[in-house]
Amino acid sequence: MDQSVRSEAENEINRLMALHPKGFDLSLDRITRLLDRLGNPHLKMPPVIHVAGTNGKGSVTAFARALLEVAGHSVHVHTSPHLVNWHERYRIGVKGGSGRLVEDAVFADAIRRVGEANRGETITVFEILTAVMFVLFSEAPADVAVVEVGLGGRFDATNVIPEPAVSVIMPISLDHQAYLGDRVELIAAEKAGIMKRRCPVVIGQQQHDEALDVLLSTAERLHCPTAAHGQDYVAYEEYGRLIYQDEFGLVDLPLPRLPGRHQYANAAAAIRAVKAAGFTLSDTVIEQAMQSVSWAGRLQHLTSGALFDKAPAGSEIWVDGGHNPGAGEVIAEALANFEERQPRPLFLIAGMINTKDPVGYFRAFEDLAEHVFTVPIFGTDARIDPVVLADAAGEAGLLSSPTSSVSEALEMMKQHLRPDAPPPRILIGGSLYLVGDVLAENGTPPT
Repeated sequence: MDQSVRSEAENEINRLMALHPKGFDLSLDRITRLLDRLGNPHLKMPPVIHVAGTNGKGSVTAFARALLEVAGHSVHVHTSPHLVNWHERYRIGVKGGSGRLVEDAVFADAIRRVGEANRGETITVFEILTAVMFVLFSEAPADVAVVEVGLGGRFDATNVIPEPAVSVIMPISLDHQAYLGDRVELIAAEKAGIMKRRCPVVIGQQQHDEALDVLLSTAERLHCPTAAHGQDYVAYEEYGRLIYQDEFGLVDLPLPRLPGRHQYANAAAAIRAVKAAGFTLSDTVIEQAMQSVSWAGRLQHLTSGALFDKAPAGSEIWVDGGHNPGAGEVIAEALANFEERQPRPLFLIAGMINTKDPVGYFRAFEDLAEHVFTVPIFGTDARIDPVVLADAAGEAGLLSSPTSSVSEALEMMKQHLRPDAPPPRILIGGSLYLVGDVLAENGTPPT
């Protein structure tokens, strides 16, 4: 889809942004009113796998999609935010094949209809685009929809689904404290808001006991059939294979195509969630899904493109949109594992927005990265100035230099390479906005 074809829907969204606020205003009143005027499309959806959590939402969504598509099902997928194009948020299921990003004309028409139904009343752009998702997914036939929560859970605009096939709560840590609370148990309570009475719940691996306690007690109060990681299902590596086990048995699998040990738990949550939603998965289907899964911008390996060509010769480049301390820890662990297998000097190119905890993010790389180059982000007004961000990296114990762009960072990096060292391993991350900028500039947007 070229840029000229994309413009119709993007023009509609830009028009809405001029009329409505871009941020979040957590409430279900406006979205409920709007959906009622649209004929309640959220009540005409295929079975929904509803996914919340601080980290891992996108990965578990990608695994669930892979499992279901390999099994032959058509799968609608809603994710947010997008990296390069708005269309990435809406993947329309195709029977017997891989889903496709929504066609521009269909997308633009749905945006117009939702905008007209709103009648100029106060609403956020995210709420309008969530209503667009319900319109698109209710009007195109599919066997199942995987719907990722935007922010929180209880008052997120997606949380009007009355009876999800399964609610999935992925790892919870501190993020979006201004909206969700400043303690992990408060955030867990907000995420637990997507649970519905007597509907199945799958709880992903939790780093904090306080979060797990809140999730389990909420599920028990609502009489939800519940499967929790470590109690009812588990996945672990053994002899270079992924072993998955739940109450239905044990499966010996190849390691997931998505790199990093943290993906073992994400894969396990997806397998258990798809089963809880009522779908049968053979061992062969699960094995094929582990090998076919893909998720742009999450430890994505760049092997070609305009920016790739500017890097020091022989560089290994990864991009990841993880942006909070919890994400920093799992990314750093994955890169440490890469280092064990093939030692290379690690350099970070980082950009972040001002709602995050940069020192907490950088601290995970303290004994791993040789240098951090900080860059501005061009897709948001909430960017942290590279000089300020470099100071945050320094506070976390890292050598750092502010730069004006990823291209400049790649050029400056060449001056920091030791003559006798192997080509560098480069992580570009800290923000999904930055990853979107990089994939666009590199000429490798998600498809």
